[in-house]
Amino acid sequence: SEISEDVPSGTVVALLHVQDRDSGANGEVRCSLEGGVPFRLEKSFDDYYRVVTAGELDREQVSEYNVTVRAADGGRPALQSSAVLALRVLDVNDN
Repeated sequence: SEISEDVPSGTVVALLHVQDRDSGANGEVRCSLEGGVPFRLEKSFDDYYRVVTAGELDREQVSEYNVTVRAADGGRPALQSSAVLALRVLDVNDN
């Protein structure tokens, strides 16, 4: 996906649907983002999450982000899975 470097904070970058067909705690899924990226994860509704910008983007500093989303269920032991979103930052003419 591509995102312009001048988008305001809170811009939705991706919408994710997660599900676990187990019942009870084994079917409850928690999602998180891994480390130091200017994005945050917000629960939208039911099993949907959205990845939104959490700060300014500057293509001159970072031109691409690999955002890792990790999902874990409530079972013991917890099972988990992850997916990587490749986000390319588009340049805006700063001159």
